[in-house]
Amino acid sequence: MTTMHDRLRAAPRPVLVDVWAPWCRPCRAMAPVLERVQQEYAGRVDVLKLNADDDPDAVRALGVLGIPTLIVFRGGREVARRTGAPPAETIRALFEAALSPEPTARIGLAPAERLLRLGAAAALFGLGVLNGPAWVLVAVSALLAFSAVYDRCPLWQAVWPRVAQALRLPRARQGA
Repeated sequence: MTTMHDRLRAAPRPVLVDVWAPWCRPCRAMAPVLERVQQEYAGRVDVLKLNADDDPDAVRALGVLGIPTLIVFRGGREVARRTGAPPAETIRALFEAALSPEPTARIGLAPAERLLRLGAAAALFGLGVLNGPAWVLVAVSALLAFSAVYDRCPLWQAVWPRVAQALRLPRARQGA
């Protein structure tokens, strides 16, 4: 039995893995957009649709924590990853990352998603301060705010590779 990583290494072209589930509404909303962009790159990038319900072992092996998730592999190595239902431009950027010979920079959050996270963090912070203070809510709001900006933080970018190496995280699961 071949593993998911064996299949990805043996692929003759770059592969975009679409991790989805039939009950996932964002997955269903993203499907027509992905199909349209996939047709633009037909014959240059393969798309592997992975139903999370049918193959949970493969989902775990890929380190997927949420769906929908799009993961780009080139030569069996992960070069880009995006969780959530991104717009067509972001999906197109993932296909371009698959074709690029250069190492791929992390594809960041969409501006709307960044603002949504910052807004939710501000609301949680306000609730935390007004209710006591409730330190758990304040801490969660800080983490949520950091999740909106961490990809732009030079300190995080400098420290994370060393932390990942110390923890011996596989390249496919590193956050930067």
